[in-house]
Amino acid sequence: MAVKALQAVSQGRNGVGAFILQCKRIDLHYCDWAGSSRGMNGFIKSLLPKFAAAHPQIEFTVSPRPAKHPVAIGHYINGRSKPICVRNMEPYEILKKLELLRDASGEKLKKVTKPVRSINESVRGIWSPYHGNGMPL
Repeated sequence: MAVKALQAVSQGRNGVGAFILQCKRIDLHYCDWAGSSRGMNGFIKSLLPKFAAAHPQIEFTVSPRPAKHPVAIGHYINGRSKPICVRNMEPYEILKKLELLRDASGEKLKKVTKPVRSINESVRGIWSPYHGNGMPL
């Protein structure tokens, strides 16, 4: 019996089989002196250890930036980065922004032209209640 090789390689889809988080690193920049970094300093001391322990697949780097506003920068596996200025925010607001960075894909925001986006397009099209003889117009 002859051994045959696969003729087509299946295309990987995120979420089928294993989920890969798109965010690989988050950089936190703060200033010790400025008042706009008060919330970031409180976040780093109180909430960051729990958040980092809950997400071991994300690398967190914390670095001071004297005389600058605090910034959180998310780096993604597609090579893009997304900075968010967190000046004058409370620690829990900064936590929400970091969750937004964690859940983002890193892609640019796009205008949605079709209501349904799929890898495998439907042969029949999108269903509508006005098709067929069910409802007269």
